Amino acid sequence: MIELQDIINQFGGAFLATHKLSPVQAKAFYAIRNCRTSLLGAHADICDECGFAKISYNSCRNRHCPKCQTFTKEQWIEKQNQYLLNTGYFHVVFTLPEELNSVMLRNQETAYSLFFKAVSETLRELCADSKFLGATPGLTTVLHTWGQNLMYHPHIHCIVTGGGLTKDGKWRNSRKKFFIPVKVLSRKFRGKLLFYLKQSGLLFDSALCRKDCVVYCKPPFKNASKVIEYLGRYTHRVAISNHRILALKNGMVTFSWRDYRDNNRQKTMTVTAVEFIRRFMLHILPSGFRKIRHYGLLASRDKCAKISLCKKLTRSVSSNVIPATTLERLRKIFGADFDLCPCCGIGHLGRASPGKATA
Repeated sequence: MIELQDIINQFGGAFLATHKLSPVQAKAFYAIRNCRTSLLGAHADICDECGFAKISYNSCRNRHCPKCQTFTKEQWIEKQNQYLLNTGYFHVVFTLPEELNSVMLRNQETAYSLFFKAVSETLRELCADSKFLGATPGLTTVLHTWGQNLMYHPHIHCIVTGGGLTKDGKWRNSRKKFFIPVKVLSRKFRGKLLFYLKQSGLLFDSALCRKDCVVYCKPPFKNASKVIEYLGRYTHRVAISNHRILALKNGMVTFSWRDYRDNNRQKTMTVTAVEFIRRFMLHILPSGFRKIRHYGLLASRDKCAKISLCKKLTRSVSSNVIPATTLERLRKIFGADFDLCPCCGIGHLGRASPGKATA
């Protein structure tokens, strides 16, 4: 299988000869290039039966690396399960007009934060309106900056509870279909975003953005258990996964993509390796920037108390599951026998203790 790492290894030099990277982009670039190679060091896994030692190279753990997100995703999903409520959930997506792309790209940390602010305030204020819900919902929001073709396309995915907590401490269910008209969402969001961008000095003329901001709602989830599984696919996704890269030949990269403007058809696209790397580097987030944020009932302030109350009101099953160990998570990802010793076929490989002799 062709991987992003292979493309960077072979054509990274040609890319760097014509493109300049920011410090955070350079950190991701070299981390992905060196992931699971001798440059990042190694560790030994020892068989508990025959003493066989298997040497493995260390991962880079960069959040933009396609190889290093699966384990982190499983940890995150396990944590979020404790906040699930026995209610419906909706998936709402906020996108921006192309005219704002240059503003967002030049001022990423500030502009993305204002994007989150406009989205969260739009949803919370409209949900508080008695015409729509009259209660505070739980919101989980995730920033993505790419389209399927790897071009710059910032948008925020929102998972919204199908109900909320009223001011007098009661639970109010929403309608089965999404309870806020999309046009109302779009207009309010556009007004807020443009106001914040102008107020911060990032945008001087609102006329530059003549198009409406597009907001759309996907079909609701069938049950709460599907929410976290679905969210896991979005929260720790990188701009392109390795399985979408189909070929690397004669300096050209071919990858698969879905064309949402053409009935969601699966297509292939071929670009130069340098252009492929350029597109990928567009989606490296500022250092320390939180791309997953929670609001309303899921905001960090008094979250445990609010969720505990909501669980009682919605008759939700409390999660008393003991957190999985690292080994259990690895077995879930790679299969039950991933650590079976290749030498004796009986024992299991485990990390060697400091100072322990290896065979």
